[in-house]
Amino acid sequence: MTDAPSPGGKRVVFVNRFAWPDHSATAQMLTDLASGLATRGWAVTVIASRLRYEGGDPLPPREGHAGVAIHRVATTRFGRGALPGRAVDYASFYLTASFAAWRLLRRGDILVAKTDPPLLQVPLALVAWGRGARQINWMQDVYPELAAALGLRLFAQWPGRLLAGLRGRSIRASAGTVAIGGRMKERLVAAGADSATVAEIHNWGDDAVLAAAAGPSPLRAAWGYADERLVVGYSGNLGRAHELDTMLDAARLLGAGEAPEVAPVDFLFIGGGALRERLAAAALPNVSVRPYQPREMLPQSMAVADLHWLSLQPALEGLIVPSKFYGAAASGRPVLFVGDPDGEVARLIRHHACGWTFCPGESAEVAELLRDLAGNRALLREHGANARRMVQDHFSRGHGIAAWDELLCAVARRPAA
Repeated sequence: MTDAPSPGGKRVVFVNRFAWPDHSATAQMLTDLASGLATRGWAVTVIASRLRYEGGDPLPPREGHAGVAIHRVATTRFGRGALPGRAVDYASFYLTASFAAWRLLRRGDILVAKTDPPLLQVPLALVAWGRGARQINWMQDVYPELAAALGLRLFAQWPGRLLAGLRGRSIRASAGTVAIGGRMKERLVAAGADSATVAEIHNWGDDAVLAAAAGPSPLRAAWGYADERLVVGYSGNLGRAHELDTMLDAARLLGAGEAPEVAPVDFLFIGGGALRERLAAAALPNVSVRPYQPREMLPQSMAVADLHWLSLQPALEGLIVPSKFYGAAASGRPVLFVGDPDGEVARLIRHHACGWTFCPGESAEVAELLRDLAGNRALLREHGANARRMVQDHFSRGHGIAAWDELLCAVARRPAA
């Protein structure tokens, strides 16, 4: 597929390390938005690496998908296992992606920089300035504060302050910044961003999941779950930013002390991440671990569970918003969140009455709730219907694309830098 100007001169270039057909969250959000904008008359180009999030054979250097031109650049391939190798992979993508952006951008284009790898908007700001393009930063997370909060001491010292300063300069020099939640916008403004230039556009639920019937999935019986069992699901990445111990301890409590009159509670994990092996190593009889499912199977795999759980370390509020929340809610299942009771997800759950929130460590309380829910399917259906309605009314793919289209059109009307 060749890159060509759109009829109205509306041309946008996205840069992110992973893109279609990768199944990572940032790749799926990018695929949804890029293809949606293409249907609205934008000429869309994506610059990505040739890597897949979970490894495997490299992807082709050029490809077209759903009206989007994809340019994939070569990078090193040390993988995510060790920090030094990951840093080299990041550096190589900064270099090759910046070169590709310099080659592809034209004066007046809009460059959208995502945050994989971290701080990608910093080198791309120089490229955008040099080519007379306008830059928008799509903040899926906030570095270097996130690295410091995860315990990387170097980023809590002067190198972190230096990088935060560079990020701040790139944001102030950009045409706009998108925060994916209110808490994230608060963080960015507190760090010096102009609130007038920071738009709040949430991630969204999967359209196929939202369109599917909210009833049981055929996979449920195939995977061995009887109708009377309460299945607590998790779908996606379980990484260092998340909190596992609360749900793991709740599973132990339920497995050890289940009263015979209470329907059994099972936990189903689908996905990967740094904590996946620890979950599998616990070897609890009421916990099952499965790999990522193909995206076309999401409506079925998400519907196996009766409710979904997710978590975020409280110190990371405003630095990350778990995008899996929107997919879980789109399936018509309530959400059990473990994290800051005033966090982004907790606020949404409380406002829309679509689940429950617990602080880390409240394993006994979680176990008690799950015992109650096992015998109260009506309450599950009520909160699940609220969750689905929330996505339909506020966080569908259509809502996200419309908000992005409005923002990009506003930026396109401004004089070129």
